Amino acid sequence: MPSILAISGSPSPTSKTARVLRHVTDNLPGSGSYEVSHLAVRDVPAEALVGADVRHPAILAVASAIAAADGVIVATPVYKAAYSGILKSLLDLLPQYALAGKVVLPLATGGTPAHVLAIDYALRPVLSSMGATHIVAGCFIHDKTIVDTDGGGVLLDATGQAFLDAVVTGFTDALAVRSLQAA
Repeated sequence: MPSILAISGSPSPTSKTARVLRHVTDNLPGSGSYEVSHLAVRDVPAEALVGADVRHPAILAVASAIAAADGVIVATPVYKAAYSGILKSLLDLLPQYALAGKVVLPLATGGTPAHVLAIDYALRPVLSSMGATHIVAGCFIHDKTIVDTDGGGVLLDATGQAFLDAVVTGFTDALAVRSLQAA
């Protein structure tokens, strides 16, 4: 069974990004066919991130979780046309090729359509430099299309949901190919 690590790069405890990420993992095609674990970068101790302590147990645990995963979903809010600083801090502390052999799905949320390219010009190059085997097409979700539900989840408008579904299907298809190649 392929394993997926879903990383939320939002510093906010009430993050739309984290809720969209949960929405994605809760609605994966073939639900129940994946082992999914979640990591909120905001829960990594600040002293490890700010102190750039690559030997901190929390950083080593993140590196281990990534190493154990077949696929990684990296979700981030976009601030000032780039992915979040807290996510950058974490990525900087991971081994150079931490994503080697992984299928990676980049997701981003943001308050303006002007940030739609942040995945391609800011996040994708970093993921690639970390050795990701296959970075599937990413998905940018405009904050205005995200509607909070009473249960803490989210709903997206029909167009946004259809695009997200297609991107997630591309990710799970790539995971299936990776699993077949590994067998």
